[in-house]
Amino acid sequence: MTKKVGFIGTGNMGSAIIRGLSKDENIKLLGTDLNRTALQSLAEETGLTICENARDLARESDYIVLAVKPQPAPAVLEAIAIELSESKCIISIAAGLTVAKLKEFCENRCPIVRVMPNTPAMVNAGVFAVCQDDSHLSEEQRSFTSELFTPLGDVYVLAENLFDSFTAVIGSGPAYVFYFIDAMIESAVELGLPRPMARSMVEKLFEGSTAMAQKTGQHIAHLREVVTSPAGTTVKALVHLDRTATRGNIIDAIRKSYERSIELGKK
Repeated sequence: MTKKVGFIGTGNMGSAIIRGLSKDENIKLLGTDLNRTALQSLAEETGLTICENARDLARESDYIVLAVKPQPAPAVLEAIAIELSESKCIISIAAGLTVAKLKEFCENRCPIVRVMPNTPAMVNAGVFAVCQDDSHLSEEQRSFTSELFTPLGDVYVLAENLFDSFTAVIGSGPAYVFYFIDAMIESAVELGLPRPMARSMVEKLFEGSTAMAQKTGQHIAHLREVVTSPAGTTVKALVHLDRTATRGNIIDAIRKSYERSIELGKK
């Protein structure tokens, strides 16, 4: 049976999800966004049906994906509340908004699923946390929402009390990886490698190292040790990282992100 999935907000993440779902013949996609030009272009690309406003979309959809920033989310939910019922389900990717708050905004009229994606979902390589703590979810809704995002990456059903941890490590994680990639590219350029070549080399380094970790299944520490010969070049670099507390700083940085996620959830 075809399910109607409507998107309120078709920006970067919303449009990435829509593109990932557009090949599923069992899903009819609907969307609304303030940027009508981009919405029209996305509709032509994916076959999405454009709705005039959020309330019309909520009326027509079985599942309503709230893909807006956290700030306008309360007003959006209040506006569509009259169209909601137990047979519908809201899927929120608005960062920091708890299930309890989301239910309050929509007058507790329908079940809520909270989702946290990360940006590699835009190239179908994401990691998604899906919270199904709402006791009002039907088994059909639980099954559908746990499978919905699989075309875009790996999906983990997590209790909401783990979402701040997921946000700090995985949601923010691409920025940490890009930060390290950028630093390695700069170091290569400083040592004389041409920038385009340095970027290509470092990107392949990360791709290959990740593939090696995934395919061998060996402990990450063992894989590091394989590269680290006694009195060699690698151990010199690693000892310097340890002496300058790089590992501790990474752990502390992620803790800062975790604490900020908790803080935002309380606002």
